[in-house]
This record gives sequence, structure tokens and C-alpha cells, in this order.
Amino acid sequence: MRSFFWSGETLRSRDVSAVVLSGRVAVPALPARLVADCEREIAGQLDLAPGEVEALALARARARWPAYRQCLQMLSDWLHARGLPTVLAASDPALMACRSVRYHHDGTLYGGAAFCNLFLSEDCGLDLHFPGVNCRVPLSRGTVVIFDTGQAHALVERSSGKLYRADGRPTPAQTQLFLSWELPIEHAEVQRALQLAFDVDPLTASRLDQAQLWLKGAPARVCPESGRWLGDDGLSAG
Repeated sequence: MRSFFWSGETLRSRDVSAVVLSGRVAVPALPARLVADCEREIAGQLDLAPGEVEALALARARARWPAYRQCLQMLSDWLHARGLPTVLAASDPALMACRSVRYHHDGTLYGGAAFCNLFLSEDCGLDLHFPGVNCRVPLSRGTVVIFDTGQAHALVERSSGKLYRADGRPTPAQTQLFLSWELPIEHAEVQRALQLAFDVDPLTASRLDQAQLWLKGAPARVCPESGRWLGDDGLSAG
């Protein structure tokens, strides 16, 4: 699989990493007032529907979050121990919320980045599933995940392995809150940690005019229900 991504004003090619880094740090529980405030924002301003991921107001959340800097320091220490001591400073955090997340990839819009997510919600029996690399990460407070944006992923129920489906109005048990960073994919520490190879298809990159994700020589899509890759013709591509 190949990602064609913007590097400045030039499209560059790279492979898609099969490495998923995960672990857990002992971040304190979110204050009840902050959780309630996020729920109001989700239900009111965002009207977050199943399958959607949206940004919340981080500046307002920080005013109700005494342990915010402690969380960042714990994450920074975790990254440092894994050979990524400086990369966090290259990206600004965003506070995100999601409900059920169907299989998708972010390699078209975010091909120039890897995601680093620090989950803040309590364990409600959900896993972050990467079917292409046969990896499932149990989500609980303090779970850290770093992955290539070109990898297909979804939230699945741990007990069944099926897609998590949240119907009706969001509740704290259904909503995942997490801090997210877009780590520059060309950063030396990210390249090394995700074992990435660059400029694997410069000829194709020179012919394209937009960022794309390709599988077997053609643009690829993900089946939102199964996580299987689909070719440009809509048929399974592996």
C-alpha cells in the first residue's frame, strides 16, 4: 500500500506502516464537571452522530482540567522511552470526541501525518481495531496509540469483535474523549518508530495532482462495515 501525500507544495510517496504503537499511562480521571461540560457540547453544539469524530473546545476544557499538564508530561515521558523525545512539540493537541466509529482510513486528508491519541474516558468494553495488521487495542483511561493514518481502523466491541453501535442520545459511557496529535510523518523520530520508507514511487507521485492512498496500483477505499480494502471498482482488493 502506498500513500501519496503533500510535502510542502510537492507530492511525495511512501509506504503505509504496519506498526501500531500502544501502551498505557496513569493519567488521572477527568473531573466530573469537565465530562459534563463535554457532554453538553457534544449533545448541543456538535450534535455528534454515530460514526462521527469531532473536535471540542480545548481551551475551555483546560480551565476545568487541573491535571492537563500532568497528562501531557506523562505522555511525553512515554514517548521519550520509545525513542520519540521531541516529536510532541512539533504538533498541537486537539481534544476530540467520538461515538461509534465505522471502518475508515485518514490517509487521504492526513497522509503527511501519523496520529497519536491519548484516550481519557473510562473503559466501556471497546477496542480500537486495525484489521489490516490484525491488531486490537483495548481502550481505557490512559491508553496511548500511535498509528499511520493510512491504516484502516474502527471501534469494535471487545466481547463480540463487532462494530460498536451507539444509538440515541450520547452518554458518558458511549462517548470516547481523547487528546490527539498529528505527528509529522517526515519527522525523523516518526520515520524510525513506524519503520517507514519514503519515495517508493516517485514517478506516480509526479503525475498526481492530489493526495491519495493506493493499493495494488489503484486508489483504495475501505468497506465501512468489514474493514476490507476495496479497489476502485468497489470489489475486495485484499
